[in-house]
Amino acid sequence: MLVQEVMTKDVKKIDCNESVSEACNKYHEYKVGCLVVMDKDINVGILTERDIIERVILMEKNPKTTKVREIMSSNLKTIHALAAIDQAADIMSVNKIKKLPVILNNEIVGIITVTDISRAISTFTETIDELVRFYAESRKNLEIMIDEWGKTLSGLKNYRELIKEHQI
Repeated sequence: MLVQEVMTKDVKKIDCNESVSEACNKYHEYKVGCLVVMDKDINVGILTERDIIERVILMEKNPKTTKVREIMSSNLKTIHALAAIDQAADIMSVNKIKKLPVILNNEIVGIITVTDISRAISTFTETIDELVRFYAESRKNLEIMIDEWGKTLSGLKNYRELIKEHQI
């Protein structure tokens, strides 16, 4: 399964010069867990709720005067839209992150989260269960068909032998 099949396509962005207070308003408005941080048209980082808690609230900074660029996570990890979701899971695991921006043609086209991956695994598991059931039913039906063909062929053989006996 590919990243583009499970990612969230509506990525919410914020300018790096906006205040943390403005970022909180966007979180509230969009009901998201992160914002991709932009400097004009360039992706420069990601802002998570954890960044706000650890770098503003716990450090007792003023959210109205603190800029997003001061607290964002700037070592932005990304994944290509056509990558497999297990590759996304590996990147998240190694880097201990829960959100991963998705890139296509050098632009962010989505975001994949741990939640997206868990939903995909659940769907994948259901699909495998359906395939196993289909295989079991098909195999049973195939065995019945083979038995019926065997009986038919045996009947034809007996019929042919009867005709030979009467023609002699």
